[in-house]
Amino acid sequence: MIIAGFGGQGVILAGKLIAHAGMIEGKYVSHIPSYGAEMRGGTANCSVIVSDDEVASPLVGHPTTIIIMNRPSLDKFEKMVIDKGNIFINKSLIDREAGRTDVNAYYIPANDFAEKAGSGRASNMVMVGAFIAATDAVSLDDVKESLSEVVSKRNIKFNDINKKALDMGYEVVIRQNARHEV
Repeated sequence: MIIAGFGGQGVILAGKLIAHAGMIEGKYVSHIPSYGAEMRGGTANCSVIVSDDEVASPLVGHPTTIIIMNRPSLDKFEKMVIDKGNIFINKSLIDREAGRTDVNAYYIPANDFAEKAGSGRASNMVMVGAFIAATDAVSLDDVKESLSEVVSKRNIKFNDINKKALDMGYEVVIRQNARHEV
């Protein structure tokens, strides 16, 4: 998978959480961050692999899933997703739908839910929760457990908000799937 957005949106943290949860579950994982020169406000993305088999190469050329936090990232990465893959779009910030009909597109108002959870900065957690609900790649409980290991010491105080945001993202996809709207 690829997770992409602006620096400061928690893209790298989201990837680390998913990879760490995969490790807890005894899976093979890879996490490669990529930052733009500007850091906060610049581009950021990461490639994450969680697999039952050994990871032969950490490079992700044709992801099964992308989590997209902003419009420039959707424009850049949408074409890379495999047929019948998953695209998670932060519809709070992205003003267009996926241009492909051969993928499963999930439109998540991540920033809106993050504000309701207690901090707009938790939009990455909303998207991770949505990803877990749709794919079962890792468990929600293992991602929550990973928060204490992956989140920096200075930000650990926000983990209750992070957990609430994870739950909100998870629940919106479960509800949408139950109504067949996704």
